[in-house]
Amino acid sequence: MNECVLVVDDDREIVRAIALLLEKEEFRVLKAYDGMEALRILAEQSVRLIIMDVMMPKLDGLSAMMKIRERQNLPIIVLSAKTEETDKVLGLSMGADDYVSKPFNPQELVARVKSQLRRYTLLGDIHAVRNTEEIWNGRLCYRPKEFTLYADGEPVKLTATETKIVDLFMRNQGRIFPAEEIYQRVWEEASFAPENTIMVHIRRIRQKIELNPNKPEYIKVVWGIGYKMEKMEDRS
Repeated sequence: MNECVLVVDDDREIVRAIALLLEKEEFRVLKAYDGMEALRILAEQSVRLIIMDVMMPKLDGLSAMMKIRERQNLPIIVLSAKTEETDKVLGLSMGADDYVSKPFNPQELVARVKSQLRRYTLLGDIHAVRNTEEIWNGRLCYRPKEFTLYADGEPVKLTATETKIVDLFMRNQGRIFPAEEIYQRVWEEASFAPENTIMVHIRRIRQKIELNPNKPEYIKVVWGIGYKMEKMEDRS
């Protein structure tokens, strides 16, 4: 497949181990050992996915991820020894698409890399196709053939994961989705306690599409059941 993955960790043995693992799967691997080095590589090389440690010198992983998100929406998997749920939520809320705790299962890490790349590649390919098909919901206009969402006529900058959640909601306005079903459809794997992961991604989407994210009009919680895209009045 020869797609390029950037592995960033100050532990050189971990970088080496992940590189060997991915190279066996025919990925091309670039290596960085702190956040600053990762940013330099991204400025010079074409990368399809990043595996990023959190605790690093010079520029930590979360700070580096915020800088990356200012320019690029490529998938980022956070790799961290921290296993507390609050740390996972923090990583996701700052722009990560997925989170893997150390020590990691090699097969699981490879599966998550492939899952993120499938989603990213699919959205990238479809983005190149122009099509006038549109799904409207109040202020929102979604073009499924492009996987592009517009709010008040302006394109919304979404990550690949956020786009897939929006795609699910815009195609199924008014339908309630449990967190487990959202996770299975978007991540394409079985879910285990996915509530916080889904909650963080929903919060990020709301910040981008809602006039008042604290009082959302579109993506609503149905307590005890899940989430839905409220069907708004037809645009006049």
